[in-house]
Amino acid sequence: MNELHGVVVDFDERRGDGTIKSDQGESFYFHCIEIADGSRFIRVGARVRAQRESGHLGRDEACRLTPEEDS
Repeated sequence: MNELHGVVVDFDERRGDGTIKSDQGESFYFHCIEIADGSRFIRVGARVRAQRESGHLGRDEACRLTPEEDS
């Protein structure tokens, strides 16, 4: 499976897109429609898990974002 874990480092609420930095240091674009709870909002700094999938621009993107529980 292509699961990734990381932190939301950028989120533009108006445009509905943002960036996750994975625990391995890679950056992944995401769109708010991929937030699993349907809220279309996630806070910068939130730890998340997501699926890594090939995106429409030929680069990997984060899909099905789920916030991880705070420790």
